[in-house]
Amino acid sequence: MNVVVSGTSSGIGRAIAWRFARSGHRVYGVDVRGATIGHPRYTHYVCDIRDELPNDLPASPEVVINNAGTLEEDDAIAVNLEATMRFSEHFCASPTLRSVLFIASASARNGAEFSRYVASKAGIVGYMKYLALQLAKRGVTCNSISPGGVITPSNRHILESEELYAAVKAETLLGKWAQPDEIADLAYFLTVHNRSITGEDILVDNGEMLKSNFIW
Repeated sequence: MNVVVSGTSSGIGRAIAWRFARSGHRVYGVDVRGATIGHPRYTHYVCDIRDELPNDLPASPEVVINNAGTLEEDDAIAVNLEATMRFSEHFCASPTLRSVLFIASASARNGAEFSRYVASKAGIVGYMKYLALQLAKRGVTCNSISPGGVITPSNRHILESEELYAAVKAETLLGKWAQPDEIADLAYFLTVHNRSITGEDILVDNGEMLKSNFIW
């Protein structure tokens, strides 16, 4: 299958692109940074998803995965929500389309982190549900994954601090953060194997949302 993934130069997006490429799919990655994947089935495009997409980016993929995003408050709505919506809609007319996936955030549920970032990710979940309704008529699935803490370069400031990392792990039931490969495996299942889950936002947070201290 032809798979288009945004934000593939590091973290979750890179892990997703690797997962598909090594599984025999043709992967087209888009990122503002250069390629960090060397694989014969991977093609990289240096592009900001806020800009016009390259003309030679395949217009008829089977799978579209929206991962590109920013933590910068000033750009959060424009990149994480508006540009992601346009990126998805660019491929919606594909006659071969079978699945669209968004990487949202646990922050979309609990409101943690920064205001515009939270709003952008919550907007993605809402847009995913809208798109699921539209694409269901063609048998296309559409879902999102909302990761909690993930061990990626964007979280380096926490991971490199023994005190901070211990504190965030203590907020989860399982006492850990997820690896990018775990998100990639779920992304693969939802877009390749899944035919009956659609319109769902799947939380991957090691039980952080559920954790509570019951006082009697």
